[in-house]
Amino acid sequence: MNTSTPQQAQQKAVTGVQKMTPSEAFVETMVANGVTNIFGIMGSAFMDAMDIFAPAGIRLIPVVHEQGGAHMADGYARVSGRHGVVIGQNGPGISNCVTAIAAAYWAHSPVVMITPETGTMGMGLGGFQEANQLPMFQEFTKYQGHVNNPKRMAEYTARCFDRALSEIGPTQLNIPRDYFYGEIETEIPQPQRLDRGAGGEKSLNEAAELLATAKFPVILSGGGVVMADAVEECKALAERLGAPVVNSYLHNDSFPASHPLWAGPLGYQGSKAAMKLIAQADVVVALGSRLGPFGTLPQHGMDYWPKEAKIIQIDADNKMLGLVKKISVGICGDAKAAAVALLERLQDKQLASDSTKEARAKTIADEKAAWEKELDEWTHEKDAYSLDMIEEAKKEGGKYLHPRQVLRELEKAMPEDVMVSTDIGNINSVANSYLRFEKPRSFFAPMSFGNCGYALPTIIGAKVAAPDRPAIAYAGDGAWGMSMVEIMTCVRHDIPVTAVVFHNRQWGAEKKNQVDFYNRRFVAGELDNQSFAEIAKAMGATGFVVDKLEDVGPTLKKAVDMQMNEGKTCVIEIMCTRELGDPFRRDALSKPVRFLDKYKDYV
Repeated sequence: MNTSTPQQAQQKAVTGVQKMTPSEAFVETMVANGVTNIFGIMGSAFMDAMDIFAPAGIRLIPVVHEQGGAHMADGYARVSGRHGVVIGQNGPGISNCVTAIAAAYWAHSPVVMITPETGTMGMGLGGFQEANQLPMFQEFTKYQGHVNNPKRMAEYTARCFDRALSEIGPTQLNIPRDYFYGEIETEIPQPQRLDRGAGGEKSLNEAAELLATAKFPVILSGGGVVMADAVEECKALAERLGAPVVNSYLHNDSFPASHPLWAGPLGYQGSKAAMKLIAQADVVVALGSRLGPFGTLPQHGMDYWPKEAKIIQIDADNKMLGLVKKISVGICGDAKAAAVALLERLQDKQLASDSTKEARAKTIADEKAAWEKELDEWTHEKDAYSLDMIEEAKKEGGKYLHPRQVLRELEKAMPEDVMVSTDIGNINSVANSYLRFEKPRSFFAPMSFGNCGYALPTIIGAKVAAPDRPAIAYAGDGAWGMSMVEIMTCVRHDIPVTAVVFHNRQWGAEKKNQVDFYNRRFVAGELDNQSFAEIAKAMGATGFVVDKLEDVGPTLKKAVDMQMNEGKTCVIEIMCTRELGDPFRRDALSKPVRFLDKYKDYV
């Protein structure tokens, strides 16, 4: 019996046309693409291939739930820049992954979803665990490969891996379970990697001319900057222009927070400094951003998007250009290459903005200082409902902490080189005001799909990709209930992470809507929870309960030290008041209207 581990096995695919089984062709094609980790749950549908993962140098990391496995593949891909791979049993194991693949789609993560399927002779008969698996993922994949003959196993597998990178998003490899068996002659394809350029000469020249005449240029640094490893190039362009740099929504790691031109993120609970600065722009360079609609909505009472500004949008996907915002110049190109090309065109030119660089630098510094002061003083929410909840907390003994104060203390205690994932929800969204990063591939969120249960499994995948970096997940108590079982994955497989759970005993984001639109008629918003710290201990992790503000920072530091030096997974349960931030979906709700007599009081 071969007992070699993935770490011991040599990662080198076979070459030339050879006789092999389809399982061997499948595994060897993954080897050719550098796959060393797969997340999922074992199943009979792919057991013949799974049997040779280890000697091929591939580690299958068993998860508790397949949705968690797909989120882990997403986190792994976003940190490493390589493929994240997830696999499961046909039927229910595969359908469990849909939500997580949708989140990966909106994060533009190169995740390969491997979906073994019912055997070809049983399709259409309503057999055990039978499902039509391609339509499930049709909306959330860039390419779907269906192996229609065992001889084409390597071809389709290779294409799915190639397309995940070239199309910048998830792909699906669907394999009838009986096609893993047999004898074929095939060659393992070499990976094809797209060399993206800077964009067309005409559009680059037009963009450079616009920037040369701009008096208050602003750069919006998006996820494409992270994916293209273009932070340094973005910095160089910003410095040449003297332009403030704002992060696109939930891409707080796309520009270093210590840089004097950094202004913070836009979007829900973002930086007022960023919003006030971009409001003054006459030219906006959207570098590596699709300008998603939710990320530019009014916030903090400000409709800040500069309606008269010229917009230069740079995106690797031509379909995104001008889709959401009216643009003046669209550049289909790589964010790094485009930034370099623009800088070359501007380097020796006299720019209209050159004479005002010093004044603009002061404006940037002043706006940032004002926002930091406001955050320091913004110790609690001030709407009527939150003030009622603060008084209620005082009557309960004062053991509950204000979420904003907690987030500020967590920010101060963050270790260098940290990776943070946030779930969806009220406190997690407020965290957008406080999370700052120095390097890319550090911040992960469910993006536009906005699903709960995201943060913990995603940070587990990130930790597998970067075991030497501290890994921290933020989750509210509602979202935590959907994913906390993956703590067992951490403990079982020595993947230490730190989870911060904001325990406020409610579905806060939706409850805020019931406050603002439904006269505090609360339906299904309350949560009666057990101690999450004790549950963590029962799963083999270390649990902390924090109910004093002065303990927040030291507890985070202790948990991260245990993670990095002792290999311990820790859950920090922070007892929070029930105060609520701004409504999450003000754009999607309106005051109720009732016509039937029995509902007349419900307005």
